Amino acid sequence: MAESANIATNRKAYHDYEVLEHCEAGLELRGTEVKSLRLGQVSMVGAYVQVTGGDAVVVGMTIQPYLFGNRFNHESNRPRRLLLHKREILKLKADVEQHGHTLIPLRLYFRRRSVKLELGVCRGKKLVDKRETMKQKTSDRESARAIRAASRR
Repeated sequence: MAESANIATNRKAYHDYEVLEHCEAGLELRGTEVKSLRLGQVSMVGAYVQVTGGDAVVVGMTIQPYLFGNRFNHESNRPRRLLLHKREILKLKADVEQHGHTLIPLRLYFRRRSVKLELGVCRGKKLVDKRETMKQKTSDRESARAIRAASRR
């Protein structure tokens, strides 16, 4: 397997939120969950991270049941604990409580044999910001198109 093979990305998060900071965390998973992830059967739309007590938990991430699993197959929408150091959890908790930021899972990937989750400390975008982002993307696309057309001549 590659050094860092993507399983899934949360593209909707980049549309709805402004990502201020990135953080990497491990996931506490069961065996059939890992097998489903290897098949790419995961959805992170609507997922977020809750920091309660001394734990950080991913809520709303759906990993489909393993097709060839038995009666010990996992629940598809259960909360999953993140594997972080205590100081990292306290820092994330402070960001959420003091600054009103949101913790959103951005990307799920394999690093060596472990499943890792890239977290984003995010601030919600306003409608005006979303429009501005769309204008920027279209202008970038048009300029790239013009450069390609000029280089062909």
